[in-house]
Amino acid sequence: MVAEKLDQSDQNRPRFVAVTTLEDVQAVRCAEFHPNGRIYAVGSNSKTFRICEYPSLSEIREDHSTYQPTVLFKRTKHHKGSIYCMAWSPAGDLIATGSNDKTVKLMRFNESQKQLEGQEMELTMHDGTVRDLCFLEDSSNKSSLLISGGAGDCKIYVTDCETSTPFQALSGHGGHVLSLYNWGGVMFVSGSQDKTVRFWDLRTRGCVNMVTPATSPGSRQGSPVAAVCVDPSGRLLVSGHEDSSCVLYDIRGNRPIQCFKPHSSDVRSIRFSPSAYYLLTAGYDNKLVLTDLQGDLTMPLPSVVVAQHTDKVISGRWHPVDFSFLSTSADKTATLWALPPI
Repeated sequence: MVAEKLDQSDQNRPRFVAVTTLEDVQAVRCAEFHPNGRIYAVGSNSKTFRICEYPSLSEIREDHSTYQPTVLFKRTKHHKGSIYCMAWSPAGDLIATGSNDKTVKLMRFNESQKQLEGQEMELTMHDGTVRDLCFLEDSSNKSSLLISGGAGDCKIYVTDCETSTPFQALSGHGGHVLSLYNWGGVMFVSGSQDKTVRFWDLRTRGCVNMVTPATSPGSRQGSPVAAVCVDPSGRLLVSGHEDSSCVLYDIRGNRPIQCFKPHSSDVRSIRFSPSAYYLLTAGYDNKLVLTDLQGDLTMPLPSVVVAQHTDKVISGRWHPVDFSFLSTSADKTATLWALPPI
C-alpha cells in the first residue's frame, strides 16, 4: 500500500511512474477499467475503440521505461464521430460508448475471450453529443440499466439493456449534462453546464435533490460542473468545475464542506481511490493531482501533482484494486501510472 503520508517534502512524495502509454493520432478522451481490473478500454477522437491488457506491476522500478500496452482488440471507425465517453456494466458483460455522432453503442463482452461478441446495439435517442454514461443494476429484476446524458435537449435517458430500449427521459437540467456517476444502487448524480448537480432516484423516477456548489468565496456563485463523483459510503459528493474549483459536499447533512482549487484550469475528471482515502483530479492544466481526504475535511487538504501530460488531461481513472490509474489527454495518449513496490 502507498505510504499514507502526502508530504509536500520530496522524500515522501508518491512517485508514480508511467508504466504504459498508448499513442493515438488524435486526443484520447476516455479510458475505463473492466471491473475485474485485468483489461481496460480506450476511446479516442480518431473514432478508434481499443481494449488493452493491464500489465503485471511486480517488475516496475523507479527507472522503468514506459512501453506500449498490449492491444487485445481494436476497431477503427467505431463511431462516426469522436468517442467521448464509455462505461462497463458492474458485471463486466456489457460496455457502452457515447459519441458526438449523437449515438450510444451498447456491446456484449466475453470476459474469457476478452472480445466483443454478438450484434452491437445503436441507440439514437440523443440529439446532441453524448458526454457521459453509467450503468445501474435494477435489483428488482436483475437487469442492467444504462444512463446517458449530454448536449442537445439536456435530457438524461434510461435504457433497459436487455431490450436495448430507452424507457425514460429525465428532464431538469437547463444546460448540457457533462458528468454522470452512480452510487447506492438506483441512485445517480449528474453535473451540468447549468452549474447544478442533481441527485436522481429511479424508484421515484425523478430528481430528489439539486445543489448549486458555490465556487467563489463569500458568494453563491457557481461554475459549470464538468465532473462529479460520490464516495463509496454515499456521504460525500465531490464536484469539479470549469473555474478550476472542487467542492466537497456532505450529502446526508445537505451542506457544503469546502471549496478548494487543486488545478489552475478546468477540472475535467474526479474519482475516489478504491479505499476512498484519496481523490484523483485531472485538469486542463495538464496535471493529475492526488488530494488526501484522511484528515479533517474542513481544513486545507494536502494535494500533490502525481502525473503530468504535455497537453490537457481529460480523464483519470483508478484501477479497481491496485494503487494505479489511467489518464487520457489531448496530447493523444492514454497512460497507465503506478507506484513502484516499496
